[in-house]
Amino acid sequence: MRRSMFALATASGAALLAAQLEKQLRRRVPESLDVLLTPTLTVLLTGLVTVFGLMYVAGEVSTAIGTAADWLLAHGGAVAGFLLGALFLPLVMLGLHQALIPIHTTLIEQQGYTTLLPILAMAGAGQVGAAMAVYVRLRRNHSIRATIRSALPAGFLGVGEPLIYGVSLPLGRPFITACLGGAFGGGFVGLFNQLGDAVGSTAIGPSGWALFPLVKGNQSFGTTLAVYALGLLIGYAVGFVATYFFGLSRQQRTDLNRQHPDLAAPDTAATSPGADASTPKTGTNTARPRAQTDTAAARAHTTPTDTTPADATPA
Repeated sequence: MRRSMFALATASGAALLAAQLEKQLRRRVPESLDVLLTPTLTVLLTGLVTVFGLMYVAGEVSTAIGTAADWLLAHGGAVAGFLLGALFLPLVMLGLHQALIPIHTTLIEQQGYTTLLPILAMAGAGQVGAAMAVYVRLRRNHSIRATIRSALPAGFLGVGEPLIYGVSLPLGRPFITACLGGAFGGGFVGLFNQLGDAVGSTAIGPSGWALFPLVKGNQSFGTTLAVYALGLLIGYAVGFVATYFFGLSRQQRTDLNRQHPDLAAPDTAATSPGADASTPKTGTNTARPRAQTDTAAARAHTTPTDTTPADATPA
């Protein structure tokens, strides 16, 4: 597996070299000989550099990466695990976690398992804990709760993208608290690596609960399994607690817990045009015609008395 990955890297480097070499040759080779000489020289020179240069460099780089990873986890396991667990979710968000595959394959070839993958898997545990805290906090937001219910099973199995893009990243702060949960889980597993109880994986790809059958270390299977399970529990717990208390502000909880417009119809009824007929303002409007009627009646009642003296005068 490691050979295939670094063969791919070597091939990529050879392709870049061939592209640049072809551009330079086309500028210098006469047009009459370009069709014959440029392809021949490009393939010949690129092949020689690849066989005697790039392949050797790729092998040395792979060995150095494996040695550096072993030394880092053996001497600074807790700190390294904390940083790796905290930074893995941003790497997943950007798609850069695929760049770690050559390191995993190098470790698997050197010692039979990769101690890096179980540490990075703690980031998924922090993400799951954060999502559960959001689910508890936003009791009235049926949309976000439905998203969490659908994405949580995949999160337990190590697939964190649905929770990242559907829940924590749009909300902002829960993404940070999820990284914090992964940091503490990764620090716990890294600490045991530093103490001599290595926790690794015999394959790459699975994470979360799906990694249990692939766990392997330098101790018994039960001990290695227990350390990995405790790391997941710590990631769940820290992600949940950090998100529950610090993941959502008070204003954010208030806004997200508001009912949807279709559920808030009784509140908007008072502002509808039909509701104006029952308001006190309408009552005052109906009082005006009544007052005017009373005034008109009073005037009509006094009119005969005003004209009586004129009618009673003798001719």
